[in-house]
Amino acid sequence: MRPQRVLVKLSGEALAGPVGNGLDGVTLTALAADIAHASREGVEIGIVVGGGNFFRGVQGLNKGLDRTTADSIGMLGTVMNALALEHSIEAAGAPARAMSAVPMPSLCESYARKRALDHLSNGKVVILGGGTGNPYFTTDTGAALRAAELGCSHLLKATQVDGVYSADPKKDPAATRYDTLTHEDAIKRDLKVMDTAAFALARDASLTIVVFSIAEPGMLAAVLRGEGRATYVTP
Repeated sequence: MRPQRVLVKLSGEALAGPVGNGLDGVTLTALAADIAHASREGVEIGIVVGGGNFFRGVQGLNKGLDRTTADSIGMLGTVMNALALEHSIEAAGAPARAMSAVPMPSLCESYARKRALDHLSNGKVVILGGGTGNPYFTTDTGAALRAAELGCSHLLKATQVDGVYSADPKKDPAATRYDTLTHEDAIKRDLKVMDTAAFALARDASLTIVVFSIAEPGMLAAVLRGEGRATYVTP
């Protein structure tokens, strides 16, 4: 059965394309077109976006910054990506609204659960920047949190590979690919596709996690139709 409301976790690196950092226009346009197409098929879509294409909080620790300051800079990077996605999705023909957990009202709307639900029910793609608004939490954990509080049935983790593997398939050709897993399996095997806190929160909220490759055009809409190659992590 097609899900009615989903939360997509999109990494900042996915927006960088082959350049590897910042924003790649061709990649951004293609991703926005996929998201707009999926939205037009009638699924309510929220997106939590990372900021690693601009700055990763853990990198700041090597630059003499403390963790709180480094994570705060990383949160600002996620808002930059949210604004870029908002513009690109609307240019692709779907209404969108960027919201930030870190209030910056001159740039975008501040995140509030009821307001986000209202946007979703009115057909807008809601792009959630600013992480959780707090340091020490990854955007994976932020995605699980938003999926739970917005009543999503599925958390879609968009990656560069077509599912969950026992190791990085780009580094280990013998890595085993999983079609299905439980949250407990993922936690016990220490699979790195999401951090343990995110898996634990998704387990407690009975969220199904779908891990798929965003590299192929149309894959988001295909996954929402129950098609395409993906790994399903279930309660």
